[in-house]
Amino acid sequence: MAHILIVEDDINLGQVIFQELKRHNHEVELVENAEAALVRVNKYIYDLMLTDLKLPGIDGIELLKKVKLANPTTIVLVMTGYASVDTAVIAMKNGAQDFIQKPFGLHELVQKIDDALSLKRMKNEIDYLRHAQEDIIYRTADIIGVSPALRKVLKTVEKVAKADSTLLVTGETGVGKGLIAGAIHHNSSRAANNFVQVNCAALPHHILESELFGHEKGAFTGAVRMRVGRVEQANMGTIFLDEIGDMDIGLQAKILRVLEEREFERVGGERTIKVDVRVIAATNQDLYNLVERGKFREDLFYRINVVNIHIPPIRQRKEDIEPLVSYFIAKYCREFNKAVMGIEPQALEALKEYDWPGNVREIRNSIERAILLAEGEQIRAQDISVLRPGPSQAAGVESGDNGDQKRSMSTLALSERDMILDALRKNDWVQKEAASMLGISKRVIHYKIRKYGITHPRWIKNR
Repeated sequence: MAHILIVEDDINLGQVIFQELKRHNHEVELVENAEAALVRVNKYIYDLMLTDLKLPGIDGIELLKKVKLANPTTIVLVMTGYASVDTAVIAMKNGAQDFIQKPFGLHELVQKIDDALSLKRMKNEIDYLRHAQEDIIYRTADIIGVSPALRKVLKTVEKVAKADSTLLVTGETGVGKGLIAGAIHHNSSRAANNFVQVNCAALPHHILESELFGHEKGAFTGAVRMRVGRVEQANMGTIFLDEIGDMDIGLQAKILRVLEEREFERVGGERTIKVDVRVIAATNQDLYNLVERGKFREDLFYRINVVNIHIPPIRQRKEDIEPLVSYFIAKYCREFNKAVMGIEPQALEALKEYDWPGNVREIRNSIERAILLAEGEQIRAQDISVLRPGPSQAAGVESGDNGDQKRSMSTLALSERDMILDALRKNDWVQKEAASMLGISKRVIHYKIRKYGITHPRWIKNR
C-alpha cells in the first residue's frame, strides 16, 4: 500500500484513476488543482503524486517544484498530452520520476506507478545500509536445533508468518530473538520488501526517536539535512523493535500510533506520513512487571502482544548445544581457513554441563575463540574459555566455597563463577547492575548466585 495524491482537473478521468488505484489497495486522494494539492502536501507526506501538467492557476511544473522542495522523498509522475512532451522533459529535469502520455491505458499507468514505488523502496533499502548476513538462516527447517522446545517455537513461526499480526518475541539475551523475527518476515507475504531492525536499548531517547521516525532539516542542532527514519524505510515490509522494554514511555506513544493509525510525523515536522508496516517487537524483560511499575504503556503492551513467541534459554534445551557447536565450528573454519574437524568428547561434555547465561550468542563467541586457538584437528577443553575481560581470581571468603569444592567444578563452571564475581565487584555487589554488565537477566544472575553459593554481607543485612 502506498499513499498517493492525484492532481487532475478532469474530474471524470481523475475518478477513473482514483478507483483503479484503490482497486490495487493504495490509499488515494484526489484534488482538482495545484492549490488544493499544496494544502494536502503541507499536511501529509505522500509516497507518490500523480499530476497533470496543464492545470488551472498554478501549473504542474510549479507544483512539482514546490512538492519536491517540501518533501524530496515524494515521487512525482506527470501526465501530459502529445503536444506537451517537451514540457514533460522539463518536468523530469525538475525532479519528476517519469511521465505518461495521454491517452494512456490504466494498466500502463499502474505499471509505471509500481515501478516508481519499487525504486523508492530500493532507495530506502540502500539508505538503511543494512549489511548482508550470509550465515543467517531464514528457512525454519534449517534453523539449528533439535529440542522439542525449539521445534515448538518454529511451528508457531510457520503458523503466524503468513498472517500480518503484530508479534512479541520474548526470551533472554542471546537466545536468537532477531533470528526468529527474521524468519517470520522472510516467510511472510512481505518478504520481498525491507526487514528493518532497530535496537531500542542501544540509543538514547532523542537519538532513537530520530532513528525511528527520521527528522526534518533544522529539527535540532546538527540536522543539516532531512533524514528518512527506519519506520518509513520499512514501509510495505517489517520493522523489528528489539528490546522494546527499554524504550522511553513518551516514545512508546508514537509507536502505538503507528500500530493503530499507521501514521507518524518526522522529528521537527508537521506533515503526516502514512505507512503500511508490520511490527515485530522483542524483549528480555518482564513487560507485565514494567506495566505495573508504570514503565511501559499498558495499551501498547496489549497491542504488541497479539501473539507471544517465547524462546527458552539454552539451559532448558541442552539437546541444541551439540548441533549448534557443530554449526559454528564449520562456520568459523570457513571464515578463518582452519582445518578443525570437530571437538573432543571431553570438551563437548564440558560445554553441555555449562549453563550458557549468554545463550546462543555466548556459544558462538566461545567456538569462534576456540577455532582461533585450536592447534590440532579437534577442539580441546583447554581451547575453550568463557572468561570475560578483567580479573578472574575467586575469593573464597566472599563465595563461601572451600578448595575441594572449587577443584570439583569443571573448568567452564569455575570460569562462569569467576565471571559473575568479577561483575559483582565492579558494580559494588548490585546484582541488577552486574546482570546488565554480563548481558543476562536478573533472574539468571539470581539463579547463578544460588548455584555457586556466592554471598555478600550486604545481602544478608538486607534480608
